[in-house]
Amino acid sequence: MSVIRFRNTHKAFGHPVLAGVNLDVHPGEMFALFGPSGTGKSVLLKTTIGLVVPDRGDVEVDGQSVYFGGNGALARVRKLVGYVFQNAALFDSMNVYRNVEMGLPPDRLRRMNRAEAARAVWAALELVNLDPGSVLSLLPAELSGGMKKRAGIARAIVGRPSILLWDEPTTGLDPVNTAAVERLITGLSKELQVTSMIVTHDVEGALWMCDRVSMLEGGRIRFCGTPEAFRTDTDPVVRAFVDRAVAEAALDVVEMT
Repeated sequence: MSVIRFRNTHKAFGHPVLAGVNLDVHPGEMFALFGPSGTGKSVLLKTTIGLVVPDRGDVEVDGQSVYFGGNGALARVRKLVGYVFQNAALFDSMNVYRNVEMGLPPDRLRRMNRAEAARAVWAALELVNLDPGSVLSLLPAELSGGMKKRAGIARAIVGRPSILLWDEPTTGLDPVNTAAVERLITGLSKELQVTSMIVTHDVEGALWMCDRVSMLEGGRIRFCGTPEAFRTDTDPVVRAFVDRAVAEAALDVVEMT
């Protein structure tokens, strides 16, 4: 059984972005979605929890249809999923505590007393290697880029979801912090025993940490398979994308030295 299933998923914004995506993500795996900029990777990810509504097709999460599952289907799905937004998407007017607390499902938060909620937030921050005592009262503007990323991840995991969706989790980070966040993604996925789907531009990083990878091109899945198969695929479109990614990764290394 697949944990996430995209079935003939279409979406257009004046022009087609998703043109019939069919894709399965399996239980417990780390799965990456690649593709050139503007190909709809983040759009596809957002259809999983109803942030973008497909024009046609459907998405199923843990056997539930997100769009045809009847009343309450989307709310039930969102309880299962933690979403790490691109650029963290923290609320500027809220301190770290309130930002992370926002990740607790509302019905669960209503049943918690203040001490229980505080313990959940504290534990989530510790899991992402942030010192709760030092950051709880800080505003996002007082955090470094790497700390913002970690606070955003803490918000995604505080409700202990079974699925984590990562939307460009390393965008804007230098190579050192990128590697640190990727190690954190790997560690959290194993420790929390979740299924992870990662949209990323860091192809080299995702190839070493993911079980399977895919490539979105022209609104459809062009490739899906193991990292090893992706590296050696002979499709000229895939080959060009891989070669470009390898060259960019090498350039990043040169710039660090």
